[in-house]
Amino acid sequence: MRNIINISLPLEMVKVVKQEVKLGKYASISEFFRHLVRTHEENKILGSLEESRRDIKVGRGKVLRSLKSLR
Repeated sequence: MRNIINISLPLEMVKVVKQEVKLGKYASISEFFRHLVRTHEENKILGSLEESRRDIKVGRGKVLRSLKSLR
């Protein structure tokens, strides 16, 4: 189910969004913003992954011997 969210942007940002759509990089203004939200979520996951890698590197990780170890 889709929901509608209204946002207010400065004119310069509106021009950027509309230009990206006009150039064919996005099918619509909504698709532009969906892409931004997806990218934001991906960046959060990548940040978490990098943090986990740092933890493992300094010895704070846990070795899992089986799926039962996840509990």
